[in-house]
Amino acid sequence: MSQNRLRIITAGIMLSIFLASVEGTIIATAMPTIVGQLGGLSIYSWAFAVFMLASTTTVPIYGKLSDIYGRKQVYIISMILFLTGSVLCGLASSMEQLIAFRAVQGLGAGGVLPLAFTIIGELFDLEQRARMQGLFSGVWGVSSVIGPLIGGFLVDQISWQWVFFINIIPGGLAVAFVWFAWQNTGRGRAVRLSVDYAGAVLLTISALVLLLGLELLETPLGWVLVLAAVLLFVWLILLERKAEDPILPLDLFRSRLFSVSILHGILAGFAMFGSLTYVPLFVQTVLGTSATQAGITLTPMSLSWTMASIIGSRLLLKVGYRSLSTFGMVLLTIGAFLMTRIGVNSNQILIMFYLSLMGIGMGLSIPAFLIAVQTAVRKESMGSATSTVQFSRSIGGTFGVSVLGVYLSARLASGLVNLGLDPSQISLDNLTAAAESTGGALVESIKGALAFSIADMFFISFIVSLAALGVTMLAPGGTISQLRSERPVDQPEA
Repeated sequence: MSQNRLRIITAGIMLSIFLASVEGTIIATAMPTIVGQLGGLSIYSWAFAVFMLASTTTVPIYGKLSDIYGRKQVYIISMILFLTGSVLCGLASSMEQLIAFRAVQGLGAGGVLPLAFTIIGELFDLEQRARMQGLFSGVWGVSSVIGPLIGGFLVDQISWQWVFFINIIPGGLAVAFVWFAWQNTGRGRAVRLSVDYAGAVLLTISALVLLLGLELLETPLGWVLVLAAVLLFVWLILLERKAEDPILPLDLFRSRLFSVSILHGILAGFAMFGSLTYVPLFVQTVLGTSATQAGITLTPMSLSWTMASIIGSRLLLKVGYRSLSTFGMVLLTIGAFLMTRIGVNSNQILIMFYLSLMGIGMGLSIPAFLIAVQTAVRKESMGSATSTVQFSRSIGGTFGVSVLGVYLSARLASGLVNLGLDPSQISLDNLTAAAESTGGALVESIKGALAFSIADMFFISFIVSLAALGVTMLAPGGTISQLRSERPVDQPEA
């Protein structure tokens, strides 16, 4: 394939990564306005939850489909599905419709990111891949910074619908670039294999039941759903062991590198994304800043993650992936520990520094494991391997948000009871609203209870990050070049 075609494909992939990553931040700015016009305040959180559920549980499915039918075809389908969901979201006339259409959008987003990184692993050699991973991590970092700014501008100057409609032009260009520039459209192994639909459905149901159970963990129904999810996962493993071409690549788990990468993704995603969700809540309600300033608190983390990804991807050509990942996890653990020390008198600048350490840690460790796995597996399994690694990080973050949210609610309720207050009258859902209605000035005792609860919550993240550090040290040693030389021979295509 010519360099010009590669450049066009790269531009298309960059556009799709930008759209999929910015979606998580741009809608957050618009939701208060959307709720004001559509109503449905009691269920608005599902606009976030359903997108996360749909995009997370479909990641392994897209990876397997791309192994069977080819990257190009499945990537185009996922992008079209994402864009269709975006248009429908912009046309929604009720909160129920918006939630349903966000599910459609999430179904498409579940394929965009893992397939983008899989395409990079397939089209570029080792040296180019390291540079590309850093470049695309930079796109991710930039999107996380400007997403809230774009969302605020569109809502204030045009209308909230354009938060979704803005995806159409760049998304359409991404589809056109990849469709016309990519020449290799081979169907891979489609002649000999079929899709494991039973495994795909069971995997999706298992993950959905578990996530719903975690959301309702404070109720008896939540524990019933968690137990049901465990049983469903056991059934899934038994089913996949007998499947001709399983959606969940159990054979890859025989590799210590792959198993460590998956466990690292779950734990690091839990520690990072789970706790990060509640930082703006702390900054805005406890420290008394504006919503914009609260969002800015996360900016250094995004930038440090981006820079670390770029530098770390290049360092992989010279240093061992385990050493680089371990160093990154040490920084992540230190940052998580420092976040356990926050309180009502904390300095916002120091919090930004602590989060930067965590960002550097993720930026060094995540690309290292991803590139190592892509280098170690056969080309025919790269889609499944890449998407499963991405899935582990996403599902870890989703679990973290749910578990830490439940813990935070319970810990805050206990603190409020000790203050002689009724927790049912002061919940996480109305703390921010109460802060805004009083000009950002909450009762000092409530501030203290919330600060203590969030610091306590970060202690869980610290413990989980320690576990992630321990898991990282179990990875086999070596360099990317050694992995490439030891890589199994690819099976001939049918």
